[in-house]
Amino acid sequence: MAYEGILLGMGNPLLDISLVVDEEFLKKYDIKLNNAILAEEKHLPMYQEMASKPNVEYIAGGATQNSIKVAQWMLQIPGATGYIGCIGKDKFGEEMKKNSKAAGVNVQYLEDETAPTGTCAVCVVGGERSLIANLSAANCYKSEHLKKPENWALVEKAKYFYIAGFFLTVSPDSIQLVAEHAAAKNKVFSMNLSAPFICEFFKDAQEKALPYMDFVFGNETEARTFSKVHGWETDDVAEIALKISQWPKASGTYKRTTVITQGADPVIVAEDGKVKQFPVILLPKEKLVDTNGAGDAFVGGFLSQLVQGKSIEDCVRAGCYASNLIIQRSGCTYPEKPEFK
Repeated sequence: MAYEGILLGMGNPLLDISLVVDEEFLKKYDIKLNNAILAEEKHLPMYQEMASKPNVEYIAGGATQNSIKVAQWMLQIPGATGYIGCIGKDKFGEEMKKNSKAAGVNVQYLEDETAPTGTCAVCVVGGERSLIANLSAANCYKSEHLKKPENWALVEKAKYFYIAGFFLTVSPDSIQLVAEHAAAKNKVFSMNLSAPFICEFFKDAQEKALPYMDFVFGNETEARTFSKVHGWETDDVAEIALKISQWPKASGTYKRTTVITQGADPVIVAEDGKVKQFPVILLPKEKLVDTNGAGDAFVGGFLSQLVQGKSIEDCVRAGCYASNLIIQRSGCTYPEKPEFK
């Protein structure tokens, strides 16, 4: 099977500015742990403060880009994956291009001259993380870029698509173009719930894309928020996963599979009106470095097997392998070669 360009991701490329901080810092900027939000005015001075610290780390990130890079790493086939998003024409943008190319991903960035490359503050306390994204250039993506023949060629070539829910805040029309293409050509389209605020404040855009989703990923907090927003009156993650999997579909080629991670608790997979649970690989607390990118890595591992036609069991196993490995390192980074069997 030809794997070149088989998986295409689209999202908000962000340079992670990662720093171990204390409770005091969280209080100062009004940040909750284990949350993902968009930066407000009050958060802006924080980026400079973090950048001035000696132990700050810069890692090319953004949810979709993380997942695509992990899938690429797991596959070990150069150019198997592609990625589209918007960066600024600046130092951080150059850093991003260098980093992604080194990872073997075929990136096609729209380069915006008016806004700086987006950044994401990753505040780590006791291994747990909070993300504050300042989208900047990532917010400037336009579907005109996607429609250019050289970029649409990536869409034509891909058999699998993955987009994090965060992109709903930027270019829902780009998502719709890819979703409709996937449905028309019997390709696999997947998305992530991504954050409670997406389920709450971008409910309409999410609902418009949902019928096209063959795979829906998320974590237990996002699933419960989704349930609340839709008035389902249940906090039972398995039940919520099942209801999401049974949401009407735009194309009848594939059934919908919902995959919900729950930290150290089992992964829940709902499809065909049934729910299965898969235990994760438990990690002793002292080995936890930071949880940033754990969910993204899970999706990347999962997709690396999905594009090879492997079973759901194998996909989940690869997802658990990747996320277990990533939380033992700073940011969404990995060793040279995977040891997944």
